[in-house]
Amino acid sequence: MAKKKLQTKPLLLKQSNIFSTFLSHEITVLSKNSEFQTFVEGETIFSAGDPGSSLYIIESGEIVIQKQEEYGPVIDIARLIKGNCFGELSLFTESSRDASAIATRETRILQFPKSSTSFAAILSEHPALSARILHKILVNFAGRIRSANALIKENSPLMQELKKQVYRDKLTGLYNQTYLQENIRRLIKTGCPGFTILITKPDNFKDLNDKYGHEAGDQAIKIMARRLRDYIGDDERTIRYKGNAMAVLVKGADRDDAYKLGVSIREFIKKLDLSDACGGDNFSLSASVGISLYPHHGTDPEKLLFQTHELPLRGRKLGGNLILFSDDRACI
Repeated sequence: MAKKKLQTKPLLLKQSNIFSTFLSHEITVLSKNSEFQTFVEGETIFSAGDPGSSLYIIESGEIVIQKQEEYGPVIDIARLIKGNCFGELSLFTESSRDASAIATRETRILQFPKSSTSFAAILSEHPALSARILHKILVNFAGRIRSANALIKENSPLMQELKKQVYRDKLTGLYNQTYLQENIRRLIKTGCPGFTILITKPDNFKDLNDKYGHEAGDQAIKIMARRLRDYIGDDERTIRYKGNAMAVLVKGADRDDAYKLGVSIREFIKKLDLSDACGGDNFSLSASVGISLYPHHGTDPEKLLFQTHELPLRGRKLGGNLILFSDDRACI
């Protein structure tokens, strides 16, 4: 009989409820910090009172969750099979386990984080990803236990703080790349007939950094981001994408409208007053703008964003101050 093919860590992570919507680069980080473990029948994965330092996804086999009733017997409270995730609530609350997990037959599970690291270390290195994990755990838990809804209302302070950690850029206060990615996914999933992504990036930002220093560069990014948000007039459509790149998401714009908006953004950045960042000096930025239209230029969210972000980089190499579409039409 042929030996059963084992799943890879990325595949198993993507099949779980918690990590199913995570992006490829996030799955790569999760995989790096996970490890497979195999347990024989009757072996304990964790016991009541153990620290809740990891969550687990079952690749094969079966797990029984047992709890000791006060002044009573040990009872089975859940049986979990392939694809089920367990142990996540204790990881979220940083509390000890209140039940035990035991393999009822030979079982292979994926543990995150792996034994040689800690969630605190991952939180320190990848704060946005960690906040997203905690948010997904909370949402999944709410779905299973509706009686807890009063604690996790959409506008509760806890949910608002989690959303801020996940979706807001710390330097500028704008929405971030994660928000843009999820918003695009949502638009596609809900059948939006069309939208436009514009990503602008200064051609000569390195000159500003070299002349005035990186602190001035950060201050210039804040000025550019916040004034662009005010210029666009919509907080949810203006995003700090990466570094000094800014994105604008517009529903329903056709090619001509997208081009006109690209021109106006390019001219807006050119006229920005950056004297507060540059010690009183007048420093003028030039910028190139990349534009992609959904579904004309693609339907995969990650590819759309990647190709749009590459366009202003190409524009800079071609001399700067350009507007480029994903089908390589350049407009001076």
